[in-house]
Amino acid sequence: MTAAKQTVHGRAYLTVLAGAVVLLLCLGAAPAEGPEWRDAMNAAVKALEESRYADAEGFLRTAVAEAEKFGRTDARLALSLNRLGTILYSQGKYAEAERFYKRALGILEETYGPGHLRVADDLTGLAGIYQMQRRFAEAEALLDRSLAIRERVLGKDHPDVAQSLNNLGTLYSTQGKSVEAESCFRRAYAILEKIYGPEHITIAGTLSNLGILYSSRGKPGEAESFLKRSLLIREAALGPKHADVATSLDNLGAFYHSQGRMLEAEGSFRRALAIQEGVRGPDHPEVAITLGHLATLYEAQGKAADAKPLIERSLGIWEKALGPEDVRVASTLSSLGKIHEVQGRYEEAELLLRRSLAIKEKVMGPAAPEVAVGLEDYAALLRKMNREADATQLEARARAIQTETPVVKPTQVR
Repeated sequence: MTAAKQTVHGRAYLTVLAGAVVLLLCLGAAPAEGPEWRDAMNAAVKALEESRYADAEGFLRTAVAEAEKFGRTDARLALSLNRLGTILYSQGKYAEAERFYKRALGILEETYGPGHLRVADDLTGLAGIYQMQRRFAEAEALLDRSLAIRERVLGKDHPDVAQSLNNLGTLYSTQGKSVEAESCFRRAYAILEKIYGPEHITIAGTLSNLGILYSSRGKPGEAESFLKRSLLIREAALGPKHADVATSLDNLGAFYHSQGRMLEAEGSFRRALAIQEGVRGPDHPEVAITLGHLATLYEAQGKAADAKPLIERSLGIWEKALGPEDVRVASTLSSLGKIHEVQGRYEEAELLLRRSLAIKEKVMGPAAPEVAVGLEDYAALLRKMNREADATQLEARARAIQTETPVVKPTQVR
């Protein structure tokens, strides 16, 4: 779980895996030792560079199998398990990702002790899974422990402590605990500003966090100030056509949309999209994310005809990158279904919503909060089709899920 970007997509995980390869020498592997494992890890990094998530997962499973040969407590096995958990998490396969993270955590604790920095890193990853599963108390406990480790080992004013505070703040923000979130983000900002100065690129992510938090709290002036400052810092440090600049533009576009400033939102999204396509190519997941945001903007303005091709293109990117049964594919199918619904094409909308719901149930489980949302969307469509009995049945299922696990809309921090 990264501090500046909580939307699940390839970029964050590519960074993690690239770091894994750099760490190989630190883990003590001799040049001639375990070449199959090295090859698998390198292949996984390349696959992620090309947004081939399924291939990356396959290579990482191979890496785990090869690392098993080194012994049950070998650091390379823990690393492979951790990275496989990360890619599974990025695909919404939370239950399986949890198993790999927990196994890696057990190895690290046995090998290095429960207070080691590598343990703190794994705790953070596992907390990200729990956050997505709405297991907030468990996530908070892990992030608190990770923060305590880093403070004890590195000192309270270390950049990694700021990262932990950003992660904890994001968790609080997701739960609507804005006071606690602000405290974490402010402390993280103070640490980074003291170390790097007020205009350093490292601060940009925390500024984005604060901007999105203040937007959710109904403080548009403060929100816009932080989001624009984050953008300006990134433009100054990285140039006007960097991928991180596109991220800031996308954040700013979402803020403008929330304020009803549609022209400014469209301009930000369009500029972000142009940068992403130029830097990453037309079929990258980042492009799919911004296409979805732009489509939502058009849909909110009653421009379903303009939104539809953007959503269709976004769907094609996700299916190519992640396969036909990923949670982001499901979400995009739902968006496309709603556009068909607005256009009065109920039969086409039903097919899309049913497919979306089936993916969510398969990947996330039949009792996931996202399934409840899908059931409600499908029920609303069925009522328009005068299928009252079917709609009532779906709504009852949704209520049963929500009683067990209330839906909390996460704050998107990018």
